[in-house]
Amino acid sequence: MPEGPLVRKFHHLISPFVGQQVVKTGGSSKKLQPAGLQSLWLQDTQVRLVLYFGGGGFLAFYNCQMSWSSSPVVTPACDILSEKFHRGQALEALGQAQPVCYTLLDQRYFSGLGNIIKNEVLYRAGIHPLSLGSVLSAPRREALVDHVVEFSTAWLQGKFQGRPQHTQVYQKDQCPAGHQVMKEAFGPPGGFRRLTWWCPQCQPQLSEEPERRQVS
Repeated sequence: MPEGPLVRKFHHLISPFVGQQVVKTGGSSKKLQPAGLQSLWLQDTQVRLVLYFGGGGFLAFYNCQMSWSSSPVVTPACDILSEKFHRGQALEALGQAQPVCYTLLDQRYFSGLGNIIKNEVLYRAGIHPLSLGSVLSAPRREALVDHVVEFSTAWLQGKFQGRPQHTQVYQKDQCPAGHQVMKEAFGPPGGFRRLTWWCPQCQPQLSEEPERRQVS
């Protein structure tokens, strides 16, 4: 799964082709016939096939899934790098009684959030990946969403400025505090398991009872 900042940078680079007409095609795709795209107009780019444009430029798409869509299908409410990102929806999802590391990778609520971002924001928020969202206080869930947006935005800015992204626990043996980092694959039952890095000392697993809503 490509991380949001990488996809967004790609989107930025190809956006000048929006509004141009395809005058020639090349490459191959199992789902689409590239020749069928000739003479069409690029209406939108959603963040790989070769499209040549009248202005002399071209786009090359590598190792991607292609599908026909009559209109743009962007849902900015779940895009972690969108100004229209719906924090309330994300916070509600994080309150589920399941490990937060599962919820963070749910693209219905955190589109563009991949494994690197998952590991890094959980460490920065001091949250164990297997802590149930239902035991996290509202302020901790708010802080976690803040870290998601801040880390992703900083990564994107670094990409444009040519700066490498430095991680604190992802693929590390020790955290910045010098503690040993643990590694294990976690995933929902019957779902895809992703390697997860965390510091048991900086990210203790919560055992409190789920926070209860007061009934008035």
